[in-house]
Amino acid sequence: MRGMRGDSDSDPGVRPVKVIVEADGGSRGNPGPAGYGAVVFDAATGAVLAERAEGIGRATNNVAEYMGLIAGLEAAAELGADTVSVRMDSKLVVEQMCGRWQVKHPSMQPLAQRARELVRAFQSVEFDWIARGKNTHADRLANEAMDRQAGIEPKVAKPAKAPSWTGAQGEPTRLLLLRHGQTAMSAERRYSGRVDVALTELGEAQTEAAAKRVAKLDHVDATTPIVASPLSRTRATANAVAAATGAEVTTHEGLIETNFGDWDGLTFAEASARDPELHTRWLSDTSVTAPNGESMDEVHRRVRKTRDDLITRYGGKTLIVVSHVTPIKCLLRMGLDVGPSLLFRLHLDLASLSIVEFYPDGNASVRLVNDTSHLA
Repeated sequence: MRGMRGDSDSDPGVRPVKVIVEADGGSRGNPGPAGYGAVVFDAATGAVLAERAEGIGRATNNVAEYMGLIAGLEAAAELGADTVSVRMDSKLVVEQMCGRWQVKHPSMQPLAQRARELVRAFQSVEFDWIARGKNTHADRLANEAMDRQAGIEPKVAKPAKAPSWTGAQGEPTRLLLLRHGQTAMSAERRYSGRVDVALTELGEAQTEAAAKRVAKLDHVDATTPIVASPLSRTRATANAVAAATGAEVTTHEGLIETNFGDWDGLTFAEASARDPELHTRWLSDTSVTAPNGESMDEVHRRVRKTRDDLITRYGGKTLIVVSHVTPIKCLLRMGLDVGPSLLFRLHLDLASLSIVEFYPDGNASVRLVNDTSHLA
C-alpha cells in the first residue's frame, strides 16, 4: 500500500538518505498497560540505525501503534533521512495515514495529526502493511517496553542497553532541576501553563533560598550553565540563581510548561465544570489534548528532544535547569525509565530541587527528588 508523501522539494545535488521504519504498539487489556516500539533500518544495508521503545501507561492498541509510528518518524528525522518507507502490521494506522480511512476516535486524532506533520518534513514517505510475523523487531521492542513498565526483567537484554545503572560508563550530564517559586495562580491552585505571571513576594523569597542552596552544591560555580524556560516566573527564579553563582542565564523554549489551552487560568473545579467528559479523560489518558492546548504525551516528546539538545550542548557537565512542574516530571520520568503514570503520582513543590544524571551509554540515575529543605 502506498501512502502519503512529504511536501519538501528535492535537491538534485544531495544524495537521498533512505531508511525503513518498522513500528508497533500493544496494550495488555486494550485498554490496559501499553507500550510501543520502533526501529529504523538503513534501506541499503539493513543495518539498525536507531531503536525507540517506551511504556505509555494505560492506553489502547491503536494509540500505542500511533505512538510507535511517531517515534519511528522522529528517529528517522533525527538521522537526517529524506526518504522513508514505513512498514506496520496495523492495517488501521496504514489505511488512515494513506487517507483511505477516517480517523474518528478523539484519542487518535491528535496522534494522526502529529504523524502527518512529521511526514510533511520528508521528501518522500510511503506506507506498507506487513504481516505481524514480519514485524518482529518492533513487536519485541514494544513488549520489552511494557515489561519494563511492569517491572519485569526482559528475558534477553538488548546489546545496546547497559545491564543496569551500576554499569554506567562515562561522565554523566548532571541536571539540577529547580522548579520556579510561587505565583498568584499557583497559590490559588489554578492551571498556569503559558500565562505569563510574576512571582509573589513569597515566591521571590523561595527563589532566594533555593538559589543559595544550589550555589553550595558540588560542581556549581560561575561557569555552570543555567538554562530556563522563557516565562517570567522561571526567568526570575533563574536570575536569582545567577546572582548567587555568578553564572549566565539562557532560555530554551522546550522547557516551557504544558499548554493547558482553554483551561489556563481555571481551577481544577472550573475546568471540570467547563468540559466534564474531556477533563475526566485528560486526567487518565496522557494522549488526550487539552482544548486548544497540548497533551502530556506531546509535552513528554518535546521535553525529550530538549533533554537530548542539552546533552548535545553540555554533555558531561553539570547544568542548572529552571522549569515547571510537568517538564521536570518528564525529565525525572526519563531518568527512572518509567511510564506516564509517574506524572500523576509524583508531587513536586514550588522551588523544589531534584537531580538526575544521564550517562553517554544510555543509563541514568535519579539522585534527588522534591527536596525543599532550603525552604524550612
